[in-house]
Amino acid sequence: MADKSKPEARVSGAPRGTSGGTGPTDLQDTTREGISRRRLLGTAGATGLVLGTAGAAAGYAAAPSSAATPLTSVGSEQVMFHGKHQPGITTPMQARGHLIAFDLAAGAGRKEAAALLRRWSDTARRLMAGEPAGSGDTDVARDAGPSSLTVTFGFGHSFFARTGLEKQRPVALDPLPDFSSDHLDKNRSNGDLWVQIGADDALVAFHALRAIQKDAGSAARVRWQMNGFNRSPGATAHPMTARNLMGQVDGTRNPKPSDTDFEKRVFVPGDPGADGGNQPAWMANGSYAVVRRIRMLLDDWEKLSLKAQEEVIGRRKSDGAPLTGGTETTEMDLEKTDAAGKLVVPINAHARITRPDQNGGAAMVRRPFSYHDGFDADGVPDAGLLFICWQADPLRGFVPVQRKLDRGDALSQFIRHEASGLFAVPGGAAEGEYVGQRLLEG
Repeated sequence: MADKSKPEARVSGAPRGTSGGTGPTDLQDTTREGISRRRLLGTAGATGLVLGTAGAAAGYAAAPSSAATPLTSVGSEQVMFHGKHQPGITTPMQARGHLIAFDLAAGAGRKEAAALLRRWSDTARRLMAGEPAGSGDTDVARDAGPSSLTVTFGFGHSFFARTGLEKQRPVALDPLPDFSSDHLDKNRSNGDLWVQIGADDALVAFHALRAIQKDAGSAARVRWQMNGFNRSPGATAHPMTARNLMGQVDGTRNPKPSDTDFEKRVFVPGDPGADGGNQPAWMANGSYAVVRRIRMLLDDWEKLSLKAQEEVIGRRKSDGAPLTGGTETTEMDLEKTDAAGKLVVPINAHARITRPDQNGGAAMVRRPFSYHDGFDADGVPDAGLLFICWQADPLRGFVPVQRKLDRGDALSQFIRHEASGLFAVPGGAAEGEYVGQRLLEG
């Protein structure tokens, strides 16, 4: 999972409503039509920020100002829909996530796809601002604030043939190669369209999922859908890298926006010609998402001793520090040996193999969700990681690292890749635009 990264512009929000608010970025403490807009003070939990004043539309139904209660910091956090990049890429990890892929319906083409992306973008903008979805809102998120909701849209390889846009399909979207660790279910892989939803409240996230599915109408049908979760903001005494279901700190060496080459590694250049002309113009400021459903064989993993688990990963389980010493962020000493001359970090340790300097500089932002889908007939948990990684080019990011993991990662015997997808995620929509407009109307 990602380390805390620079978020998109965020403001405090207020409950969804229909009764004449001043908009989600209004920072005034006012009272209008009997509805109080109060300051929302408090810490932002995992984000470590102190929130300022509240804004946004009022609740669904007008309530006496004396009964109005400020939202908690978790509910008030808002991520902006419009921007250079789509939300949900550098946004700090959210507590709840839904991934959903669609296939265009028979007979649907470019025109229908454009209308669908226009509807989806409008719905995402409304919901991320803490407003109702529009006509037919289900009231699931009634009383809640934006809760850091993000909705992110992407296009799969098959989308371009379905819409007659093959010439606009990026080379970087070529299908991923086969890996020896793959046990892929084709029915839960790929898709014409992909949507990532994240929020810090489960009902807000589900509300968005339902709205997106309803907006698809007759233009597209659900191909697959997966649900995930992470630690809730504020659950720890101080902001820290999250853990996965193996109990390991996950995401320590993620690229950070403060890195000088972050944009180059994660996003397509604003001038695609700067990348040797390999990227189409409509992908300017976009990114590529690799999505993998990775089942963790927890019964086998939990039989290992603590020492054995740490040697598989190459880091201490307690704090994520490398076995060679220091803290979580200390550089790993790959040459360090013990008194017997044995490498302290085993040659097949997961953390050694995945280091960018061991993979020609290949890097990606990992931003996953954990999942648990119950137990099979033998009582074995169907649980693991909805792995999502972001990069400017998967052929230079995900693929070389996964190929190396395929050749000898100690972790491979405790995981199984069960679904996969690769999606082109265009840059953010400007005011008045919808996501993908430069592709569909270019």
